Order: sequence, then C-alpha cells, then structure tokens
Amino acid sequence: MGPIETVASAALNSLSRVSGRLAGAGTFALFHMPFSRSKARPSERELLGTAQVGRVGAGGKSAVTYQWGDGARPVLLVHGWQSRGSRFADFVPGLLDRGYSVVTFDAPGHGDATGRSTTILEYRDIVTGLHDRYGEFEGLVAHSMGVVGSFFALTHGVRVKRIVTISGVCDFDYLIEEFSSALRLRPRLEARLRERIEKKLFPGLPADRTPFSLVHATEDVRAPLLVLHDEGDTRIGVGQGRRIAEAFGGRARLITTTGLGHRRILGDPEIVRTVWEFVEHGTVRSAEAATGTVSAE
Repeated sequence: MGPIETVASAALNSLSRVSGRLAGAGTFALFHMPFSRSKARPSERELLGTAQVGRVGAGGKSAVTYQWGDGARPVLLVHGWQSRGSRFADFVPGLLDRGYSVVTFDAPGHGDATGRSTTILEYRDIVTGLHDRYGEFEGLVAHSMGVVGSFFALTHGVRVKRIVTISGVCDFDYLIEEFSSALRLRPRLEARLRERIEKKLFPGLPADRTPFSLVHATEDVRAPLLVLHDEGDTRIGVGQGRRIAEAFGGRARLITTTGLGHRRILGDPEIVRTVWEFVEHGTVRSAEAATGTVSAE
C-alpha cells in the first residue's frame, strides 16, 4: 500500500470498531475518490489545444468534454480511473483521417474537470448526455473502469455500432474486491460498503444482478466487440477481458498482448492501428500480421 492507502486503511478500520455506520459512509465516499489526478503530457496538451471544449452534466456535477471534427460520425473515447480523456491522444489523428469526429471527456475528479470524486452513475450520465448531443456513436473505445461505466450507459439506451474495450473491467464486483483488498478492509466493513453500493448505485437492479456486470448486458448490447487486454496487466487482470469475450460469444473478438501492461497499451502503435481498423471495418488483421506481441483468441 502507498502512504495514502495506509492511512485510509488504518483510519477506516479503526472507525468501524466505534461506528460501523460512519465507517461505511466514509468507505463509500473514499471508494469514489481518486487518490491522484492525472496530468496531461505536453503532446496531449497540444492536441487538447485544437479541440472544441465544452461541458456535460453528471449527477449535479459536470465533465469537461473535447471534440475534434464537426460532430458527424462520432467516435467516443472513455477513460478509466485516475486517468483523463487525453490519454487517447494517439487514437485521434487516425480517426479524423478516416472521416470520424472524435469525442472524449474528463469525468469529475479527473483531468481538467472539477470535483474530487465520481461514480458509475456519473459515467452513465456523461455517456448518455453525449449520446443525446451527438446521436448514435459509430464507435466507442473505453479503457479500464471506463468499460463498465460505458456498458452501464449502454443498458440505459445509448446506441453504438462498434465497441472496443481495452484493459476493461467486466464486473463491478471486481473493483470492490480490489479496493477492499488494497485497503485491507475488515470483513464487516467490506460488507457495509457492498450494502451502500447496492442501495445507492444499483437500486433498480435485481439482487442476482447486483453489482452490475457486463455479463448482464448481453441482451441490451448487440454491437460487435473487440476486446484488448494484456496478459501481464497488474491493475485489471486479463481474466476480466476473457470474461467479457466469453459473455458476448461470437460477437466478440479477444486479442491479448504481452509486455504492454495496463496503461502503456493505449500508446502501442499496433494496438492503435488495430482499433482504427475495427472501428472502420469491424474486422482486425490476423495475429501473424501484428508486431509479435499480440495473439488472437
């Protein structure tokens, strides 16, 4: 654990012995609070300087939005936890060259947006608000937690023609388990966190479908999927990518990589080209045509 996690773990576990209710509320709040805010790299700042910048509402907060192109044939790029929309910078030029408009955002508590926290409900509101603004997306490319947030929006009426998941979270429960493990939460405190998540984030879902999972979205989401995940991803295990591909069966193509990890995969030239190709044609080149770090399953 880092110093912030160590202090938070000690404080919450100690508080839970005095007041389970207060500790549960504090744990729920911390669960939605990034421990750090990602800053744009110089090359990303240059690209952001060419974007049309706006805002979209998100549960009483607002996200900062970025658009390249005239808004026609939109492709939405959805960042993950402790990240920002500009992390997709390498994808933008090729999509524009292919005649697409590109849209991304910084969620509350991330990038250049205000606030200190965000939830899956706010991801849903952001993606839904952008869908209301631009209409059906030609493609949706999401990374990490942005995957489960995007699919939650897709189950609420958002339409998209093709989907790419990169280092994606399949099960919201995975995030709870990773958070609880990282903070070494006492079992009773983890149980209180789960209770609050069920009541506050997923009150309308059946008990057997709470917390939300992409496995539960296969009937609502009919678009073809490209699932990209690194075998050595230490943040979101490759098993999550395999669960996504398995759930969607013949509609999904799984490609695993080695040596790219959780974040560096976003800047790999072969991955970027593969995403461009899938968004445009709905197909990808064979593994033999790739760099040697990629394998199709």
